[in-house]
Amino acid sequence: MYTSLMKIIKLNEVDSTHTYLKNYIKENSYTEAICITSDYQSNGIGSRGNSWTGTKGNLFFSFVISKDDLPSDLPIQSASIYFSYILKDVLSENKSKVWLKWPNDFYINDKKIGGTITTISNDLIFCGIGLNLLCVNNDYGHLDINIKSNNILKSYFDKLELKYSWKQIFKYFKIEFQNSQKFQATIDGEKTSLKNARLNDDGSIQVNNKKVFSLR
Repeated sequence: MYTSLMKIIKLNEVDSTHTYLKNYIKENSYTEAICITSDYQSNGIGSRGNSWTGTKGNLFFSFVISKDDLPSDLPIQSASIYFSYILKDVLSENKSKVWLKWPNDFYINDKKIGGTITTISNDLIFCGIGLNLLCVNNDYGHLDINIKSNNILKSYFDKLELKYSWKQIFKYFKIEFQNSQKFQATIDGEKTSLKNARLNDDGSIQVNNKKVFSLR
């Protein structure tokens, strides 16, 4: 399956879309933007080495893209914010009340429903996203609209191809950042309040006299 930008390979089940994609590129090399998606993953990779498995029927996808296909003003350390906010925008256009907690977690009200992990290898950016379309357990929320995975992916990659500038994306993310200040983020392995955090123009935050970027 193709969108105009992205070749999409759909699997029924995989240990991790992110791991599968990295191995795929290692074996076949990079010739075009590729997305791996699956209805179920048994050993998904979350942030800080945590797992993100979820329930069958939720959305799991990872894609690889060349740095050259990204806007020239994007601070590469904030690629996770950029990729996450574009998905947030797609969902909002479909009437979801999802919001993005710094740096790259999707929330409905006060419950996490998904997240993004982004890694860099040479001139390639690998991005993995997990999103709960269905209820997993009481600790996590799920998307508040009915929308098919295929429709999300098509809209997402169509929007990604428009290459919105970082300045455009950041303008809206900056407004939403106040929601994050009611929460904590894990920084250097410790839960840290974002109450007094200041958001910098490059997507990093200033907290406890330290500059912290989103890439993880």
